[in-house]
Amino acid sequence: MAPLIGADGCSAGKCRNGVPHYQTRGLTMALENLPSRLYQQFAHVGQALASPQRIQIINLLCQSARSVDELADELGQSAANTSAHLKVLREAHLIEIRREGRKVYCSLTSNSAIRLWMALRDFGMEEIPEVREMMREYAQEDVLMEQVVGKDVLDMVRAGDALLLDIRPASEFEAGHLPLARSMPFDELEARLAELPRDKIIVIYRRSPFCVGSVKAVDLLKKAGFQAKRLHGGVAEWRAAGRPLEGMTA
Repeated sequence: MAPLIGADGCSAGKCRNGVPHYQTRGLTMALENLPSRLYQQFAHVGQALASPQRIQIINLLCQSARSVDELADELGQSAANTSAHLKVLREAHLIEIRREGRKVYCSLTSNSAIRLWMALRDFGMEEIPEVREMMREYAQEDVLMEQVVGKDVLDMVRAGDALLLDIRPASEFEAGHLPLARSMPFDELEARLAELPRDKIIVIYRRSPFCVGSVKAVDLLKKAGFQAKRLHGGVAEWRAAGRPLEGMTA
């Protein structure tokens, strides 16, 4: 690696007026200005997250890549408005795009983007009382608290003690799901209760720990006489931990 050379020809050390200068890619930067410039770049990421719609987009892309039209449908917004949100996320390096013919598909840039979203989400769940209060509006406290940790669920399934149920839309399941999981979309759950075993714990996951659908699904199963619990986490947590998904295509 070439040594760092200062603007006045000095190598790493104090040069003009005792202030260290370095030349990187032809740009001369005073070292003391580096933190403020970095903060500006980090603030761009914070600004990109300062929108409920953009946060929802990130959560959706944790599950699978999606086209602009698919995201617009999920958000209930026009393609133009959705594209504007995607532009902000792309400029913050949170998402990337690929083109297939006339369609544009979006995906997260890396697992670091997933971990960033999870950190924001978990902070809200742990530190903002209003968030937990909102959750309690939809379910009893025991439904919220009774959860199975991801690392334990596969052992339970292999032992024949549990069934892991993915209640996300079928397209998300096909794009990538937890090992040994079975697909039963939330909208079909009530009509397909007869397909579920009554001698096993039904462990349910959807898009995130606070997903209202998973809370409602557990409530539905318990009222129907099943043993049911929520999985703590789901596909996003699995991916962030570097664990492989089954059937992952994007």
